Amino acid sequence: MKMDIRIERTQAPKEKPGKGADLPFGHIFTDHMLMVDYDKENGWHDARIVPFGPILMHPGSTIFHYGAGAFEGLKAYRKPDGSCQLFRPQENAKRMEKSIDRLCLPHMDADTILYLIESFVEFEQDWVPSEFGTSLYIRPFCFGCDEPIGLHGIQKAKFMIITCPVGNYYKEGLKPVKITIEEKDVRAVIGGTGDCKVGGNYAASNRAEHEAEVNGFTQVLWLDGVHRKYIEEVGSMNVMFKINGEVITPKLTGSVLPGITRKSAIAYLETMGYKVNERLVSAEEIVEAVKNGTLEEAWGTGTAAVVSPIGVLHYEGVDYKINNNEIGPVCQELYNGLTGIQWGRTEDKFGWTVPVPAPAK
Repeated sequence: MKMDIRIERTQAPKEKPGKGADLPFGHIFTDHMLMVDYDKENGWHDARIVPFGPILMHPGSTIFHYGAGAFEGLKAYRKPDGSCQLFRPQENAKRMEKSIDRLCLPHMDADTILYLIESFVEFEQDWVPSEFGTSLYIRPFCFGCDEPIGLHGIQKAKFMIITCPVGNYYKEGLKPVKITIEEKDVRAVIGGTGDCKVGGNYAASNRAEHEAEVNGFTQVLWLDGVHRKYIEEVGSMNVMFKINGEVITPKLTGSVLPGITRKSAIAYLETMGYKVNERLVSAEEIVEAVKNGTLEEAWGTGTAAVVSPIGVLHYEGVDYKINNNEIGPVCQELYNGLTGIQWGRTEDKFGWTVPVPAPAK
């Protein structure tokens, strides 16, 4: 559903980062943001693009007390010819619709979400940086803002989009990272919200993520919440292993986020001639594969980092080095292939990219 979007332009535009500028992930925000309100009487209404800045919220709002919030993350890319494009935004929109419905936030269909994303990026596209490896990160989010404290159906909500010009998500760039398998805390369980992109999943991850960082690790690799043995996902990525020539990735059981980069990586790997097996895979199986030399490569996939090789895997007090802590050939080829499509340097044979209309003159 298309909405009329009113526009209020900023009277104090910010200076855009220069070419070659250091772009820390999520620190620099563009001039504007998109907002849509919901109430029971009017439904979703008053779509508007306004200057970026603080928003006024009642202290009793649902999001503060009960975590009623869902979000997405995707990017816009600058092609060599100067035009911009999105990468599979319809997939993000469909996943966000699912997350919104899972939290019983007011329903917003995927077509409307996609329209709002595309409209805002078209408006703010001058902020898309031009250097390869940089992009405009897009964060749509939806949250409840009812005022009475108490568990009840959500009667008021907001949908918003903010955007950030970004560089590499990990400071290491495309270099192998150190990952630790979490043995105490659980991120999600089947029947919960693990297959949705909601804030509570990440809040539940904070303690383990903090301990991992203190101990020199980049991320946490989560095990399932029932058996505490099957690998699920990394904190900000899905995960893949190449064992004895076969690519294996944890199956989507209902507690693993169905990543869009994961989905794209599987399709791309299959065109490369690799068999990709989506199945349960235990931590013990991975450790044994390291010991017997059949684990050839491991990497994470996600919107923020695209592909991130894993060089060290820590489990039960032991560091296991993977591929001599170097980037493997499959991981490198997958990174080159996906980023080539995203930044418009290679042909998109999959039909994944969506052009952003040039700004009106």
